[in-house]
Amino acid sequence: MIITYFGKQFFKITQGEMVLAFNPVSKNSKSGVSAHFGADIALITTNHPDYNGIEQLGRGDRIPFAITGPGDYEVKEIFIKGIMTEGSVASKKYINTVYTLAIDDINLVFLGTLSSFPLSKEAREAIDGPDILFIPTGGDGALSAKDSAKLASSLEPKMIIPMDYDSASLRAFLKELGEEKAESVDKLTIKRKDLEGKDGVVVVLKSL
Repeated sequence: MIITYFGKQFFKITQGEMVLAFNPVSKNSKSGVSAHFGADIALITTNHPDYNGIEQLGRGDRIPFAITGPGDYEVKEIFIKGIMTEGSVASKKYINTVYTLAIDDINLVFLGTLSSFPLSKEAREAIDGPDILFIPTGGDGALSAKDSAKLASSLEPKMIIPMDYDSASLRAFLKELGEEKAESVDKLTIKRKDLEGKDGVVVVLKSL
C-alpha cells in the first residue's frame, strides 16, 4: 500500500491497480491545494469545497465510485463502513462521516473533520482496533491539538497520520504525544508486517 498526501485531508492510497482517494480538494476551494488523477473509490467525509472535490478524480474511463455519507458499502471487494458524527470547518458545523475499511489486511480509520470528543458509543465500537489512524490535528478543525492527541491515544492505533495541520498545530500535537521527533516522509509505502510491534507511532506525510 502506498499513501500519498496532497494537503488538507486529501490522500491517495494505491494498492496494486486499485486507487482510493479521501477528501479530494475541490476546484472551488480557496486552500491552494490541487491534484487531479483517476481513482476507483472516492470517500468524502464532509460536504465542503476543501473536502468534496470528486470532479478531481476522473481520468479517461476511470470514474470513481463515490461514497459521501454514513452506511455500509462493498466496492471492489473492499468493505467500508461510514459512521455519522459531528464535524466542523472554520468554526461552522457540518455532518461528518468517519470511515473504517481494510486494505491488504490493514485496518484504516479516517476521521475527517470530526469535532465531537469523546466519540459516540456507535463510533467508538466501529473504530475498534485501527492499524492506521488518519486524524485532524487542530489546524482548521474544531478538535484542539490536545483533544486530537487524547483521541489518538485512546484509540490505540499502531500508526497515526496527522492531517489538516499547520506548522503550529502539528508541533503542538506531536508535543502532546511526546513524538516531537516523528518521522517525516514524502510518501508512505507500508505492508501489514511493517506494523507488527508498533504502538502509536506517528508518521508525518509532507504535502506534495
